[in-house]
Amino acid sequence: METVLIVDDEKNYPLILSAVLEDEGFETLVANSGQEALKILESADIDLVLTDMKMPQMDGIELLEKIKELDPDLPVIMMTAYGTVDKAVEAMQKGAYNYILKPFDNAQLVLYVRKATAGYRVVKENRRLRTTVLRRYSFGNIIGKSKAMQEVFETVAKVAPSNATVLIEGESGTGKELIARSIHFNSDRRDGPYVAVNCSALAENLLESELFGHDKGAFTGAHAMKKGRFELADGGTLFMDE
Repeated sequence: METVLIVDDEKNYPLILSAVLEDEGFETLVANSGQEALKILESADIDLVLTDMKMPQMDGIELLEKIKELDPDLPVIMMTAYGTVDKAVEAMQKGAYNYILKPFDNAQLVLYVRKATAGYRVVKENRRLRTTVLRRYSFGNIIGKSKAMQEVFETVAKVAPSNATVLIEGESGTGKELIARSIHFNSDRRDGPYVAVNCSALAENLLESELFGHDKGAFTGAHAMKKGRFELADGGTLFMDE
């Protein structure tokens, strides 16, 4: 269940918003100032901030800026009875998810909230998967305490930050692809694609096409353009297995 933080210096309005959103299955927390909202964000798992634009001491724009410093992906919807096009543009430029004027239609508000929280749910899941992958391929999770393996780890740590082509040698089953993935996920290319190709499984006459791609009609059976593995791995890592 997603949690919405409602920020408004008025006393009654947040109660109305809470009732509307809770009827739609959301949990809500209320802050009556920007400062109070920031304290809540430090301790609670919030999926959306719904904040008034005009508040004393810290207005909605300033709160938006501070929220984006804490979490650039956390959606923020601005609401105000003092709406202007300029304010709307400013809020959107600073990263607001959307902008809505008081008084607003409940159905429209719920629609905005549902879309925003659904998008943030995907962001959080991607973060979780990324953390899992990085943890899995960290050097500490590769089993091996021998001097030879420690030398391998040291070499991997040295080459990972570079863009050098790396030759990984070893018998079948010794973990060459694990080392390749560790190099990728410990490099600046970790956000790019990791593409593995088993060269021994490719027919000799298709190897060039598989690696470099081909245009439609380049040869018999080439019914459409196909990107090669090198292009697919652009910005990331291409692992060519024996």
